[in-house]
Amino acid sequence: MAGLQKFYFIENFNKDHLKSLDSNTNVIYRNYKEKYDVAKIFNIKKFCKKIQRKFFLANDINLAVKLQLDGVYIPSFNKDISVKRLSNKKLLLLGSAHNLKEINEKKKQGVQILFLSPLFKVEKTKRFLDVVKFNIYSKVFNGSVVALGGIRKNNINKVKALNCLGFASISYIKNTIK
Repeated sequence: MAGLQKFYFIENFNKDHLKSLDSNTNVIYRNYKEKYDVAKIFNIKKFCKKIQRKFFLANDINLAVKLQLDGVYIPSFNKDISVKRLSNKKLLLLGSAHNLKEINEKKKQGVQILFLSPLFKVEKTKRFLDVVKFNIYSKVFNGSVVALGGIRKNNINKVKALNCLGFASISYIKNTIK
């Protein structure tokens, strides 16, 4: 998948696992089940820097700024417009959206890279974008867009037909690690 950036969602820190990622894979730590452990986040940051991967933290812009991370991932359920004011110039803002209303919310938040989801059918919902709607929504955002949701070995070639920077995944990337 040369050329496409990958964004890999993790909720646990496994050095061997992260070492196995290819060079165009970014890491997003997202664990909504527990309060973030600052020492753990700092260790992931150090390790990602060592293996030359960008590291993003989900839904905690203040901690991302404090630890000088590469950026923060703002999920679709976070509607806080003050996110834009809190960010600094070096912090890359990623955000997710599922429809036009959420795309506009992410624009107001100052998101620079938008994750549109779900691209393909997933268990959580009957609704998904597919290729045509994804490409239309990506033009509405008018910025860098990443495909998210339902990406598997049998549909990865469709991702190449998208107007996107790359794709984000958990299971697809985990299953393709050497």
